[in-house]
This record gives sequence, C-alpha cells and structure tokens, in this order.
Amino acid sequence: MSQALSELRSQVIWTRLIAIVEEQAQTLMRTAFSTTVRDAGDLSAALFDLEGRLIAEAVTGTPGHVNSMAAGVRHFIDRFPLATMQAGDHFITNDPWLTAGHLHDVTVVSPAFHGGRLVGLFGVCCHQVDIGGLGQGPDGRSIYEEGIQIPLMKLASAGELNEPLLEIICQNVRTPLQVRGDILSYVTSNNAAVRRLSAMLGEFAMADLQGVADYIVDQSLAASRTEIARLPQGSWSSSLTIDGYDRPVTLRATLTIDGEKVLVDYAGSDPCLPRGINVVLNYCRAYTVFALRCVISPDVPNNAGALAPFEVTAPEGSILNVQRPWPVAARHIVGQMLPDLVFGCLSQAIPGRVPVEGSSCLWSVQLRGRLPAEQQGQPGELFDTIFFNSGGSGARPGQDGLSGTAFPSGVRAMPVEVTEHGAPIVIWRKELLPDSGGVGAQRGGLGQRVEVAMRDGSPFEVLAMFERVDHPARGRDGGGDGSAGVVRLASGSEMRGKGRQEIPAGERLVLDVPGGAGQGDPLAREREAVAADLAEGFISAEAARATYGIE
Repeated sequence: MSQALSELRSQVIWTRLIAIVEEQAQTLMRTAFSTTVRDAGDLSAALFDLEGRLIAEAVTGTPGHVNSMAAGVRHFIDRFPLATMQAGDHFITNDPWLTAGHLHDVTVVSPAFHGGRLVGLFGVCCHQVDIGGLGQGPDGRSIYEEGIQIPLMKLASAGELNEPLLEIICQNVRTPLQVRGDILSYVTSNNAAVRRLSAMLGEFAMADLQGVADYIVDQSLAASRTEIARLPQGSWSSSLTIDGYDRPVTLRATLTIDGEKVLVDYAGSDPCLPRGINVVLNYCRAYTVFALRCVISPDVPNNAGALAPFEVTAPEGSILNVQRPWPVAARHIVGQMLPDLVFGCLSQAIPGRVPVEGSSCLWSVQLRGRLPAEQQGQPGELFDTIFFNSGGSGARPGQDGLSGTAFPSGVRAMPVEVTEHGAPIVIWRKELLPDSGGVGAQRGGLGQRVEVAMRDGSPFEVLAMFERVDHPARGRDGGGDGSAGVVRLASGSEMRGKGRQEIPAGERLVLDVPGGAGQGDPLAREREAVAADLAEGFISAEAARATYGIE
C-alpha cells in the first residue's frame, strides 16, 4: 500500500474512532439517571490502548474528566493486569487521587475484545450527584466526611455484576435507585463502544489497534511540538487571588517554554486548607493542560500525544497538590480558576492571543430539603438536587466574551423544567444581568441572575460553593473588571459564598453569577462605532470631530 493510501486509511479509521467514542458518550447520556450526565453532559468517554494511552475522546464532555482519566487508566492496568482481563469485565473507582479529583466523579473502565483478543480499553468518568457523606459542598474537613470511597475494584466479572459492591454503595447514599441506575449506564455505554470497535476492526480486517494508536499519538505529538516551537522561549509568572473558603487564597504560576515542551510550576501557591476546596495534582494538571492547549495547539486532537509536551508541577501539601486525607469535594472552585492563571502567564509571552479572566468557576447550585408530604414515600424523606449556572467569559482576542457560558468546564445548563420536575423547587428567575461584563474595546460576557425557592415555601439548604464574590475577574490593557458574584436572600440579607446554609421558610435564594472582564480601552470601541456611523452617514462629521476627534 502506498504511503498516501496508508495515511488516508488511517485518517478514515481515526474518524470512525471518534464516532465510536461519541456514540459511547451519547449512549451514556440517554441511559443515565442523573441530570448532571443526562442533560448537562458532565462526563467523559474515551478509548485507550493497551499501554493506557488516551487515543480518542468524545466531543461531549469536560476537560476535568477526560484529562484526569487520561492519566488514571494506567492505575487500572496496574491493579488488574491485562492478562487477567476477560470479556464482560468492568472496573470501577472514585478515588480522587487516581482519577478526577473528588468522590463524586465515578470512573468505569472496560476491556474491549475482538476475535478473542484484548485490543483496547474504554473508560467513562461521570459526575454522581449523590455519593453519601456531607455532599459536594466545601464543608468537609477530611475525605472521610465527603462520601463513600470506592477503591479500584471489579464492578463485573465476565458479565456478572458485583452485587455485594453495588449493595454497599447503595446503602451509603441518599438516592440509591439513581446511583445504581447511573452505574449501570456506565456499563451500558462501555458495552456499546466495545461492540462498535469490534465491528470496525472486522470491517477493516484489523487484528488490533496498536498500529493506528501509534499513528494517532505520533502525529499529535509532532503537531504539538511544532506549535510549541513557534513560541518565544523563556519564563513568565503570574498570580491570582480568589475568595477561598473563609479567607482569600493566592495561586502562583511560572510558565516556561523550553524548545518543544511547556512547563507550568505552581511553586509559591498557598498551602492546602482543612476545607473541601483542595485540588489533587491530577485535576490540577487536567485544567492546566486544557488552558495551554486552548491557546497553543487548539486544532490538535486531544490524546496522549497532544498532552505529552506539557508538564505540570505543584508542591506537595499546596492547595494544588493536596495529599490524603485532606478534603476535596468542591475542588472545582479552585481547579477551574487555573486557566485564568495560566492565561495570565501566556498573555505576557504571546500578547494578543489570550482571553481575559472570566467568571470561570461553575456556579453549581446544590440544594437539599424535605419532600412535600404528598411526595414522601416515608416520613421526612429528603431530596438532593443540583443544577449548573455559568457567568460571563472574559473578552477574547478581537471579540467580546461569551455570556452565561461554562468556560472552562464546558457543561451545559440543565433545562429549568427538568430541574423542577426532579425536585420540589421553583426557579423563579434565570436571566442575563445587564452591564455585568467588564467594559473594553472587547467587552466581557454577561453573568446572570438566578432565583430559586421551594415549591411549597418550606425551608431548604444550599451547599454554597461559589467563587468571584470578593475577587471579580480582572480586566486587561485598560479593560474593566467583570461584576462580582452575589449570594443573598430575596429579602436582601447577604449570605456566604461558601458552606452549607439554610434558606428560611417563605424566602428565595438569589444568585448573581459573575461577569467576565474586558480588554482594551473602552473609548476605542466607541470611536470605532462612531467612525462606522460616520462612514454610513448616520452622524455628521462635525459631531464625530467634536465628540471623539474623528475626522
């Protein structure tokens, strides 16, 4: 076969692999019980080779999940050697230090066989609303308070589910039916992907994936190194102060571009805290590399080759490399701020190519209360629900920021009707906030206002995990800051941005989700608009000259 035909064939196979993992993700969304997966896409789905290298990922999903899983699958192989795997096996864990950073993210990995031969591994990592313990809020003081820990274990052997394990999990959560249904949906989606891969290999008369895997990784590695080599060489530093739990937290980064690799070192960042906003290194790496690739190599497919040139380090014991048994439940509060910190370094190295700071941290609204009497299966039965909200992203090179957009997490907002159907709440208001984006030649995106209460007016709790209440997104090059977030009652009483709190009977919880920051001189934008109006004849030359000095 000629070189051209060989490469063409590899490209066709590559697109088929992407289709397979996307079907894996869509199957997961169609069979999951949790709205976080079913409606928001808070998940990842991917194919790995027998070395545990990420080969292809679904478009649907989040960088925190897939980039963490990219490093986590090797732990499964170490625990369960390839030679011992058989068709119908499934493996599970929610260990924060091995996968996606907190107990609420459950990872299931399944071997893929073709013609009786092990050819690859499929993995999914999904957000589980209920994992027992205190829940996703930041109140926990150790990992032991935050929920049930599932070590690397067999979920199924040759197609037979590990029912004792499922019983233990379900006994330790508030919504056992939902949790069991979600875990079975992970198995279902992996099984679907295994079948599709075997069919593809048969169609192309391939015995295994290894040759294609090497091709994909090598091509992506070479393309990434080429993009890095075009960048200026040197080191740049930046810092970012955020709200923290009960006092501000400062994060520091030094970015070094050295030949064909990029290193980000978080030395100097604040130490870990006895509250659940700490970040494990795996999750720290996931969002750091995502930020780098957004700017440096956005067109290179995300796989082991694309990730390899980027290195991330953080001191043990810092808030970005916490060790057991420190709490981590709300690690996204800090982890999703890392792209803004990385962009602060990159804006010095390659000015004009980097977005400005945005709201960044997803405003996840987790609520708890008691079901109305007519809905209770048992007296005093509780409900636990969550829905996602996003503020404005920062101004982009040559463009305004996006309003109400989940960057960097990438999750969708659940439909209000779905959220209200699943819990006895009413979302009275969900609207963009005028003028909440920072001014500038390019404006920041708008935040939004969300107002929620119990349907029957009874009290309820919020597990508050909100950022940029005290430290809004900062403008760049003369641009204005984004608006700060606000957490309050409808009556006007302010609430804390972090921690479990009660909303009294008859009250509503009101959230003003922050706006993104602007870039550049705001007057430049007005001058540009006036010049355009002058060219179209909408205003006179005298008015343009008198107001802005435009001839």
